[in-house]
Formats: sequence, C-alpha cells, structure tokens
Amino acid sequence: MTTPGSETVPSGDAPGRSRSSFVTWRNRIIALVVLAVVVWVAYLILAAFIPRWWAQRIAEMVSGSFSKGIWYGLIIGIVCTAVPLFLLLIAGLSWRKRGGPFIAGAAAVLAIITAIPNLMTLAIVVGNSNAAHAGERILDVDAPAFRGATLVGVIVAAVVFLLVAFLLVRRRIRRHRAEKQRAQQEKQRVSPEPPAAPPSSEQP
Repeated sequence: MTTPGSETVPSGDAPGRSRSSFVTWRNRIIALVVLAVVVWVAYLILAAFIPRWWAQRIAEMVSGSFSKGIWYGLIIGIVCTAVPLFLLLIAGLSWRKRGGPFIAGAAAVLAIITAIPNLMTLAIVVGNSNAAHAGERILDVDAPAFRGATLVGVIVAAVVFLLVAFLLVRRRIRRHRAEKQRAQQEKQRVSPEPPAAPPSSEQP
C-alpha cells in the first residue's frame, strides 16, 4: 500500500540506470585509452623530430659564434623562464578574484607556450633518442656555449622570480594583517558598552 504523494520506482528502472552508468564509464575509459595512445604517439613523433629541428634553428642563429651562443642562450634562458613563472604567479594570485578562473587558465596556457623553447633545449640535453644526440652534436659544433648560457639564464630568472614572489607574498600577508587589525578596531569602536547594573535597593 502506498501513501498519497509517494512515488514508486518501477523495478525495471534500476537495471536500466546501472547499464547506462556502465556504458558511460566504459565510453570514458575507452576515450582515455585512445587519448593516452594519441599522446604517446605524438610524443614519439615529436621526440624524433623536435630536438634535431630545434638544434638546427639555434645553429642557424648562432652560426658557430661563441659570443652569439652566449647571447642567445642568456636571452632564451631568462625570457622563457621568467615569463612562464610570472604568468603562473599571476594565475595563482587572480584565481579567487572576479573572472579569476578565465585569467588563470589563459595565463597558464601562455606560460606553457612561452616555456616551449626551454623545454625543447631540455629535450636535447636530457633526451636519449637519436634525435637528441644529433641535436647535441649540432649544438656542440654550430652553437657553442648556448646550452651553458641557457642554464645560467634559467638560474638568474628563477632567482629573480623567487625574490619578487617573496616580496609580493610578504606584502599580501602584511596587508591582510593590517586589514584584520583595522576590522577588529572598527568592531571594538562600534560595539555598544554593556549596560550598567541597576543600583541594588537595600531594605532598612
């Protein structure tokens, strides 16, 4: 017996929902597997192409000059490290503000894009593929001092970023403490005084 207003769920709906949930999860798993395979294949293709291509581009700019290798290495190392780090800092500071998620996402995408040159150089330095070894040989001959100067630029940019981030965080902490202290003072100023206790009347 059912009470008025109560709804009865047909017995056939539960198996239907469970099957629909199974199909949904099966499709998600298949999509994730396909995405993982595509990413892996893309990585293999890029790993066989990018290091040699990037080394050839650097070699064309440096043209075997030691001074140009230092100059281009410092510029790429500093710019392609400092800009992504500061963009990520902007993303973190603006996340909770109005429109913050959009700004943070855009900043993160730009950070990845601007870090690509350093990532390609890193692929040559730490890579074990034939393309990475070929890129190392190209840089050794046609771009001397480029990798070392890039490393110096990365370190300089990281130190500057840490200093600026420390100053910004300390400033925000001090501002937060000052606002909190000001709010407490305002609260104490506007809080009403407790009423005075009425005089006690003593019977003679």
